[in-house]
Amino acid sequence: MTDYNKLDAWIDAHFDEEVRFLQELVRVPTDTPPGNNAPHAERTAELLKDFGFEAEKHAVPAQEVKDYGLESITNLIVRRKYGNEGRTVALNAHGDVVPPGEGWTHDPYGGEIEDGSLYGRAAAVSKSDFASFTFALRALEAVARPARGSVELHFTYDEEFGGVLGPGWLLKNGLTKPDLMIAAGFSYEVVTAHNGCLQMEVTVHGKMAHAAIPTTGVDALQGAVHILNALYAQNALYRQLSSKVEGITHPYLNVGRIEGGTNTNVVPGKVVFKLDRRMIPEENPVEVETTIRKVIADAAEQLPGITVEIKRLLLANSMKPLAGNKPLVEAIQKHGQEIFGEPIKAMGTPLYTDVRLYGEAGIPGVIYGAGPRTVLESHAKRNDERVLLEDLRRATKVIARTLRDLLS
Repeated sequence: MTDYNKLDAWIDAHFDEEVRFLQELVRVPTDTPPGNNAPHAERTAELLKDFGFEAEKHAVPAQEVKDYGLESITNLIVRRKYGNEGRTVALNAHGDVVPPGEGWTHDPYGGEIEDGSLYGRAAAVSKSDFASFTFALRALEAVARPARGSVELHFTYDEEFGGVLGPGWLLKNGLTKPDLMIAAGFSYEVVTAHNGCLQMEVTVHGKMAHAAIPTTGVDALQGAVHILNALYAQNALYRQLSSKVEGITHPYLNVGRIEGGTNTNVVPGKVVFKLDRRMIPEENPVEVETTIRKVIADAAEQLPGITVEIKRLLLANSMKPLAGNKPLVEAIQKHGQEIFGEPIKAMGTPLYTDVRLYGEAGIPGVIYGAGPRTVLESHAKRNDERVLLEDLRRATKVIARTLRDLLS
């Protein structure tokens, strides 16, 4: 048997254990917001210790977390060194997730298995890759026994808010600097690029008044509608821009939240909305933000008595391929095709992730892990999120084989 066959066999023999590990991870909620994620890190560290993996616990200072709008973050690093020479390869997955929402037919924290799939919030994105990465590393050490290089597991808890207090915090504080990295993803493609994201909060001010005498006020909601129409009109222009990266189409803008007013019989004096502008890799984020601010300001100027405040909530740069990612791409494609029986494309995704922070630090990386062909199939951020257990098994084999190649 080759090392590859032996790795596959080890993973098959321990797959029930891997599934139980994932179930335990799903059963500890990590809803973000509110973002009280330190308990999940503690539980993960306990489970890893049972495998002989000592997890360093890097707690982000409480005030930093509070100022960020969350409750607690403890990021984990497991370091496994095999020799003084060779590469350090990091495997990163995030534990924080959006709240489950409504419409579930399975307990979002139950880790229930039905028809070959494991259900639960974060079962697919991305606690599944806590499991795939951990068991790929266990298989590597049990079978291939590398004599050079090292592997690090990075389990972090700030992807939903942008990653600044997750991978960003670890990198900024000099706690890690791997040579290559693989981040949680789906099984049927290796992602080398992704969109950027600009999120902004816009506060529209008018003047409150009694609804019986509306002319004594300035309707902030009408002002917001006028501004929103101007913003939505930008989407027609965005469709004229096309990315050259396969898997990414064009920029777009979405308004995901709006609130305002005080009562039915009061002219609203203030309306607040939050927008999300996805940027293709070819765009300049500074120019994008400048344009958005101008569209808002120009629309507001057309309405007497309306003023606006604009606050940037998030600016996540796009992920662009770094030249050094070639060994990652080639290994994953080779083993992915062998394990899945079909070509594994290298392409982009319209999502934005915290993987970009590794790229900004000069660390070549890709996105690959356990999951279906599309986000839609995974039900990520929707009810009944699930991961197909066979995808989990096969992705674990691909990662284990890839680590064997990178450290040989």
